[in-house]
Amino acid sequence: MTKILVIESSFQQEPASASRRITNRLLVEWERREPTVTIVRRDLGRNPPPHVSEALFTGLSLPVQERTPEQVTAVAAAQALIDELLDADVIVIGAPMYNFSVPSTLKCWIDNIAIAGKTFRYTAEGRPQGLVHGKRVYVIASRGGIYSEGPGAANNFQDTYLRAVLGLLGMTDFSVISAERQKMSADQQALGTRTAEQQIADALALEFSA
Repeated sequence: MTKILVIESSFQQEPASASRRITNRLLVEWERREPTVTIVRRDLGRNPPPHVSEALFTGLSLPVQERTPEQVTAVAAAQALIDELLDADVIVIGAPMYNFSVPSTLKCWIDNIAIAGKTFRYTAEGRPQGLVHGKRVYVIASRGGIYSEGPGAANNFQDTYLRAVLGLLGMTDFSVISAERQKMSADQQALGTRTAEQQIADALALEFSA
């Protein structure tokens, strides 16, 4: 039985949020194919994670009994997010593009899970090595314009960033569902949505072909 961790990061809710609409479409289609799937949802838009702090990184270097209450809280919050990640088989990230990149809440989530010794380590040569393996990642990248190609591609620090940082942690089985044109005309928005839906159909056909 597959366990999916869904990370939503839009500050908007449905139907205003394109990333949430497309993410929900993916999950509905997955459940149709696998009714026994387990879906765990973390809504960063409604419940943002804490910013990483000195308390977290100082606390990580200390034995539990020597941590201050602030350090205990910070370490526990990060560990809960890491445990949730490690427990999942599939990670679905709803990521709207804000100012060419990801929402700050999603960046906070990444900062809390990207911890040396927990989700990656440094080799004797000083190279980072991911410790999170066996996960499939689907990023629902919603965008107001067109950033997958053409002039806008140079300003895409959204899914390109996620691919890099999650790859650092060992998550290299990475697919992007692009819901573009969402702030363009109604016809263009509909085209962007249809394109994303086709990408979902293609991704799930491959997912369940084995």
